[in-house]
Amino acid sequence: MARPDEMTAKVDMPVLLISGGLLLAFVVVGLINQEFITSFVSALFTISVKYFGSVYQFLMLGTFLIALFLGFSKFGRIRLGNIDKPEISNFKWISVIMCTLLAGGGVFWAAAEPLNHFLSVPPHFNDITSGTEAAVTPALTTSFVDWGFLAWAILGTLGTFVLMYAHYHRGAPLKPRALLYPIFGDKIMKNSVLGTLVDVFSVISVAAGTIGPIGFLGLQAGYGMSALFGLPNTLAVQLIIIALIVAAAAVSAATGIHKGIQILSSYNVVLALLLVGAMLVLGPGLFIFDSYLQSFGSYMQNFIGMSTYRGNNDWLNGWTVFFFAWFLGYGPMMAIFTSRISRGRTIREIVLAVAIIAPVVTTFWFTVVGGTGIFQELANPGSVSTALNSNGAPAAMIAITEQLPFGLVLGILFLLATIIFVLTTTDSMSFTISMAITGDGDPSKLMRVFWAGVMGAVAIILLTIGENSVSSLQSFIVVTAVPVSLLMLTTFWSAPRVCAALAKEQDIT
Repeated sequence: MARPDEMTAKVDMPVLLISGGLLLAFVVVGLINQEFITSFVSALFTISVKYFGSVYQFLMLGTFLIALFLGFSKFGRIRLGNIDKPEISNFKWISVIMCTLLAGGGVFWAAAEPLNHFLSVPPHFNDITSGTEAAVTPALTTSFVDWGFLAWAILGTLGTFVLMYAHYHRGAPLKPRALLYPIFGDKIMKNSVLGTLVDVFSVISVAAGTIGPIGFLGLQAGYGMSALFGLPNTLAVQLIIIALIVAAAAVSAATGIHKGIQILSSYNVVLALLLVGAMLVLGPGLFIFDSYLQSFGSYMQNFIGMSTYRGNNDWLNGWTVFFFAWFLGYGPMMAIFTSRISRGRTIREIVLAVAIIAPVVTTFWFTVVGGTGIFQELANPGSVSTALNSNGAPAAMIAITEQLPFGLVLGILFLLATIIFVLTTTDSMSFTISMAITGDGDPSKLMRVFWAGVMGAVAIILLTIGENSVSSLQSFIVVTAVPVSLLMLTTFWSAPRVCAALAKEQDIT
């Protein structure tokens, strides 16, 4: 075990102080003047989506296409990490990847987004009447665009290849700035202003993206427990829920990749599979399969057009651009996390798991949850939409399960799955931020617990200010995605370059 002075020596103090200081400043200003912070973030949000919305879309699409080329060309045989065999089994590996991203959308967006698009058909399909059978496919197709191939590719393909090359094959610390290693070499890893800024923006962006779901979990779990068990949906209950989740996340993060994080992810994937089976058997199984087949076909047919759609900016900025910016904000840190758990994998394995298998599973999950709600709404208008419109995303999930056999049991299990999804993201991202600040693939337990606590504390403080502040923080993700998008753009050149270098070293012709 490292001595305290050794752990301190590894910590990048400028990155720790600036990123932590900015998050603290956000909270302090919010406590003093909530209206100012809301207006300020809203103004930055408007500017960023106006000038960078198309950049986000181009970057997401380009990342996916280049990743496919690298994964299914000769470069796909490259083995990353300087070991001959993966450290983690396939099931556990994919489980950790799935649970880390799905926290933000695993249950609540899966229920709410398809229903929202069903009740108000997206502009891509303006000739279809909302709330009818014809609106089912457009609703699911649009959800697939937001949570499908492009969303996953940005989280674990090109950036992961560059970071694994820099860290495992060239000895660079596992930090976001290592994404620039193929361009600047060792200079970027030293006391560089650019390197510090890259690390700071990456930490802030992923912290904001994680704090948002933690805060909303308090609101959502509070509502769910009120609906299921009759508990009072008060601020105190919400704060207790968050405190317990953060404490569990801190313990999980402290135990590391091979224990807490991996175990939680594996169990939650099993739970999600059981819920899928229950929804298919107890719900409209045939409708779900038919809707998925047709909607996925529509997704493939309209893939390029919907991914690059630039009309109706108000709608676009509220949905696709917002989600794309959110995932971009996770990009550098998820690349670090995926690098840490993917040692010994080939490029083809990573592309298959992250950019193909994960989005296919995600889109089917969205169809099972959201499709069931749409089926119920078609059969009985208002059965889900009334709750959705009055109480938001958590109400949609509860309204769906209440109409199924064993509704109470299913509601409890979905709520449990949601809690574990957020928990796994919190522990994974606190682990990853710690890696980014120390450059160590196995950072100190104290640092991991510290970041889990910081994110939980910020979420708690934001909830005491009001729900609008959590929304403001999530909008802030779109703003922090601006510098992160420029960082990820460099992988268009650097990822193919490092693949060419590794192919030569591994005699792949």
